[in-house]
Amino acid sequence: MLRNISFVALTFVSVITINAQKNKNTQLERPKLVVGLVVDQMRWDYLYRYYNKFGNDGFKRLLNTGYSLNNVHINYVPTVTALGHTSIYTGSVPAIHGIAGNDWTDKETGKNVYCTTDENVQPVGTTNKKVGSHSPKNLWSTTVTDELRLATNFQGKVIGVSLKDRASILPAGHTPNGAFWFDDSTGNFITSTWYMNDLPQWVKNFNSQNLPDKLVANGWNTLLPINQYTESSPDNSSWEGLLGSAKTPTFPYNNLAADYNSRKDNIRYTPFGNTLTLKLAEASVEGEKLGGDNITDFLAVNLASTDYAGHKFGPNSIEVEDVYLRLDKDLAEFFNYLDSKVGKGQYTVFLSADHGGAHSVGFLKEHKITTGFFGEGMEQAIGQKLKEKFGVDKLINGVDNYQVYFDRKLLKEHNLDLEDVVEFTARELEKDPTVLYAVPVTKVQEATIPEPIKQRIINGINRQRSGDIQLISHDSMLPPYAKTGTTHSVWNSYDSHVPLLFMGWGINQGESNKPYNMTDIAPTVSALLKIQFPSGSIGNPIDEAIAK
Repeated sequence: MLRNISFVALTFVSVITINAQKNKNTQLERPKLVVGLVVDQMRWDYLYRYYNKFGNDGFKRLLNTGYSLNNVHINYVPTVTALGHTSIYTGSVPAIHGIAGNDWTDKETGKNVYCTTDENVQPVGTTNKKVGSHSPKNLWSTTVTDELRLATNFQGKVIGVSLKDRASILPAGHTPNGAFWFDDSTGNFITSTWYMNDLPQWVKNFNSQNLPDKLVANGWNTLLPINQYTESSPDNSSWEGLLGSAKTPTFPYNNLAADYNSRKDNIRYTPFGNTLTLKLAEASVEGEKLGGDNITDFLAVNLASTDYAGHKFGPNSIEVEDVYLRLDKDLAEFFNYLDSKVGKGQYTVFLSADHGGAHSVGFLKEHKITTGFFGEGMEQAIGQKLKEKFGVDKLINGVDNYQVYFDRKLLKEHNLDLEDVVEFTARELEKDPTVLYAVPVTKVQEATIPEPIKQRIINGINRQRSGDIQLISHDSMLPPYAKTGTTHSVWNSYDSHVPLLFMGWGINQGESNKPYNMTDIAPTVSALLKIQFPSGSIGNPIDEAIAK
């Protein structure tokens, strides 16, 4: 009898448990807010180069409480800003999503096209049309932010913020509630009529604080005593560029306030550009009430000063190290703000980079690593060879994104066959000792090029917008304009190996060394949110990062 009672009781408890589980899953669960942090030009190794100097609540909070993917690469070339931001948020590649570079050459007109310029929209918050007339019209694929808007019938809000127009506009997608970027002519954040006809009051209030002036008022000195920057080369290294009116690339930069007053873009090269951006991000959470209800919102943030400082000073400079140490503190404050405003464990964060950056040529030479400048005088020399061969001058329209564009009007006028010109040029280019490969874009598949380079070229070539020949330089060869500081654009690990960390709602704790691609980020966020993948996505969800 007791055995039967026990069986009945156990069955009853089991039914209750099953029904409770069913009831638990009757409502779709999502985080209140997703925050995408893309740190411009952040090499993966910075996470550990500066690890011992980071506090516990910034990068280390991501590393130690979230999920770190240690082997994530960019799966296309060229590795530049607009492509990186677009590929992160579309899960796609330039061949599909249409953003072929920060800019590119229009094959028919021969004119330069900037990725977000849109003459059909007007600036909002400034009268400067060059700065303000921008939109995502050149973006062909949807973004994960678009898909969130669609999935919530446009109830979930999306905001993009950056110092850079392209790094605000492209991540926010076609349908956001706003995208805001910095205007060097006024020192304010602005937008365009693609999004709205007047700045929201919260942006006006933010601009009225004149925060940039306050941030630069005391100049820029190192956060720590300068002798503790043992992860970097000595201050005043010969390969560093100059900031503002400084005569040497050395701390302290006491004239920063005057330099900013003279040219407001000077803030971009300092850690205070990141501070400014994160403060605008906080203002957007407050102003738009992001994360304020159970409908998921999305905040896309680009931290661009890391890129500007890298270009100016190079990866091994004390300046770049200080930018990262200060960014670590800013991130800690930002996460603490989100904890208090949205709720700890109620939001999801991912952090990645749009590309990395090479060591400076001067730094590499000093340490006896093979380096040099890629293609110095190349365009002029090849132009002369083409003139001698085909009897026509200026057949090359330009060299952008490590790609050679030919003037189609001239070819047509002189009855020249594009394929013949391309083949001849490619053979001549490969005679240059700094060129590893020069590949006609229509012949990549059959070219004797090892993986992953071949696939990255295929992924990066947009049939309508890319050039006619793709150039691949030898390792550690930088373009001639990078005499000081550094740049990026190539397939090598220093440009393509980027960090990827997830933290917060729905995320496991741990790390992985498995290989993944940049294009896996958007599908992972889509899977987490249970929304459609972006329209051009070629990536796959990183299943191990998502809690079950």
